[in-house]
Amino acid sequence: MGLMKDQVAKATGKHVVPNLAANYVRSVLDMAIDGIGPLKPVVETAGAKLAANGGDVERAITALVRSHTSLAGLQGFVTNLGGIALAPATVPANVVGVTLVQCHLVAGIAHLRGYDIEDPRVRNATLAVMLGEDTVKDMIKGKRLPSSPMALATSPVHDPVLDERIAKEVTSELVGRTIGRRALMLAGKKIPLLGGVVGASADGFGTWQVGRYAQSELKDRRRVNDSVRR
Repeated sequence: MGLMKDQVAKATGKHVVPNLAANYVRSVLDMAIDGIGPLKPVVETAGAKLAANGGDVERAITALVRSHTSLAGLQGFVTNLGGIALAPATVPANVVGVTLVQCHLVAGIAHLRGYDIEDPRVRNATLAVMLGEDTVKDMIKGKRLPSSPMALATSPVHDPVLDERIAKEVTSELVGRTIGRRALMLAGKKIPLLGGVVGASADGFGTWQVGRYAQSELKDRRRVNDSVRR
């Protein structure tokens, strides 16, 4: 990661890592869950998908992943979300927009699977999913994360110390996306349309990956509770 930052800094002639507070990612998650601009509140969006799919939770989740993947790929949409002006000037609006879409997606899946998205443990799990499966495994192995997103969401107690740790890791990930975005912008200046096409594809695929990880990691809470009772 450090090498990548140095390479991009050399290519652009300056360092581009934004100085973000860890709680910034928390505010993005809050905005995503509560709804902002064209993004309706998570509960409302998830409920609409559930109704449109005849009450079938898994079909609703599949539809949610599909729609958010498309949204993430639409550069005009994510860069025109209301509230983007709240972002620090050093963070490309596109990166913030895609982060909002992905937070909205993961929280929607959690809600449909029976989790209380107002619970701080579930919000920690949502942010952990945003890190991606490989990063989560590395963090658990390095003891920087106590357990998987599923275990975080169902933990018997809330650990406030973990809040800041996860927020910092997700913020670091956001920084990485910022670096990658600016590298694409630099390349796009040399080759017309390249930055936009590659960026749209990367955002769409990245959002699909986040959705798939959420699907596999956040097991249906109601089924888990039923199996425990038995």
